[in-house]
Amino acid sequence: MLTDDTPALELGKLLRDYRGRDVTVLDLRNTGSWTDFFVIATVTSGVHLQGLERHVKAFSREKGIDILRVSSRPRGMSPVSGEEWLIVDLGTVVVHLMSEKTRAFYELERLWSAGAVIFQEDPGAAPPF
Repeated sequence: MLTDDTPALELGKLLRDYRGRDVTVLDLRNTGSWTDFFVIATVTSGVHLQGLERHVKAFSREKGIDILRVSSRPRGMSPVSGEEWLIVDLGTVVVHLMSEKTRAFYELERLWSAGAVIFQEDPGAAPPF
């Protein structure tokens, strides 16, 4: 059962609060995936990406969640610019911070459409502050 304090939901809200765009949390537990949740957010620049990465790392330290890997490219794919896609693997939660162009190209929500969307920022909503 999901509660508002589920780390994936908390991370989704955290990224939204720090102006990550189109934040989506996918529940992949019923897909036979290697992780339970994807948290996906669009970033507006390399500096924005780095800031969100710092917040994700601070969150994981605060919650006692180990960071298993941080990568600027998915396995088996050629390297992409560090400003295009950053993956933070927390084991049961994998955070994807992606540029708009990269997110549109890879369409993770479509690729993992068997997963349930459990949080999605309204793209037309005003920023939280």
